[in-house]
Amino acid sequence: MKRNSKSKEPVRIRFKQLANGSRSVYLAINVNGKRTYDYLKLYLIPEKDAAARLQNKQTMEAAYAIKAQRIIQITNGISGIKKDARAKMRLVDWLKIYSDRQVSRGKPGAKRWVRTMIFVLDGYAPGKDATLADIDKQWLNDFMLYLMNDYTTYKNTKMSKGTVDNYLRCLKAAFRAAVEEDILTSNPMYSLDRSHLKGTTYHREFLTVDEVKRLIETPCRRPDIKGAFLFSCFCGLRISDVKGLQWKNVITDGEKVHIQITQHKTKHPLFLPLNKQALRWMPERGNAGDEDHVFPPLSKNMTVLDVWAKDAGISKHVTFHVSRHTFATMELTMGADLYTTSKLLGHTEVKTTQIYAKIVNSKKEEAVSLLDSAFD
Repeated sequence: MKRNSKSKEPVRIRFKQLANGSRSVYLAINVNGKRTYDYLKLYLIPEKDAAARLQNKQTMEAAYAIKAQRIIQITNGISGIKKDARAKMRLVDWLKIYSDRQVSRGKPGAKRWVRTMIFVLDGYAPGKDATLADIDKQWLNDFMLYLMNDYTTYKNTKMSKGTVDNYLRCLKAAFRAAVEEDILTSNPMYSLDRSHLKGTTYHREFLTVDEVKRLIETPCRRPDIKGAFLFSCFCGLRISDVKGLQWKNVITDGEKVHIQITQHKTKHPLFLPLNKQALRWMPERGNAGDEDHVFPPLSKNMTVLDVWAKDAGISKHVTFHVSRHTFATMELTMGADLYTTSKLLGHTEVKTTQIYAKIVNSKKEEAVSLLDSAFD
């Protein structure tokens, strides 16, 4: 399906190269066809070390915060637009503002879901040009039904109830922010009945301890993928972070080894101690330099994992991400507390980790019920 070109934002962040190697950060503002520039007296310096990168990150967070405020001011009429036009802002434009604000508050994950939400809205006829004032109970109910029945994912499957609920909860947060800014008088999401989406079972494929042992004992035609997968089973790293792991990220302190990275997905830092099993499957460093990658380049085609699993007598569909689920469930099964497991996984919120706790508790209930069948 052909997508429309991106709508123009009234405020954009721009950069000007300076003679000293730094870049000046400014805003290009376009209101009613009139363009003006707002020089922020913010500067990005050459990123020669970690301190410079951190300073630039903080500078950009400030720039995004100012940008969001300028857009709010324009919409509120401070820059010449009538005040009653606030609620006539397009939903997709407000989502962009909300996204930038969340990024400036250290929540980069918002940008990812907003980008996906705008993509979904672009394919939904009533959503592309809907304004905040258009969003009511009927609109939300129609959108919910569209997500449940008509939307097809990139895998050519229907969206699960859990995913639909996640989209609607994200919209609820964006509308709450609009109420806080006095753009909306109330949150339209409160009028929507989502009870049939509640209590959705979140399925996470994972391997048992016995299945991991069988994989260890079973040969794989790609030893590099086997090593990376088992490494992740014992430390929980995502495949993007395994691929990006460099020797400079591996810190040795006496007999203790940990890795220190910025997670590719969330952009949040992660300090992760490595246990002996994880170290067992990490390649030897040899003469590799700090900038060299720990693992050799991994193929995008991971079908070898399914073949390897079947050779080990495992019927589950095994993707690389199953290793992360396996680490989480093994930690909780072995008695690790929820908070610690959440930190090891690099989750920003404990509630994300609670999904694994529910899985583990469900398995415990199944195990206990086996006694009932033995005495029936």
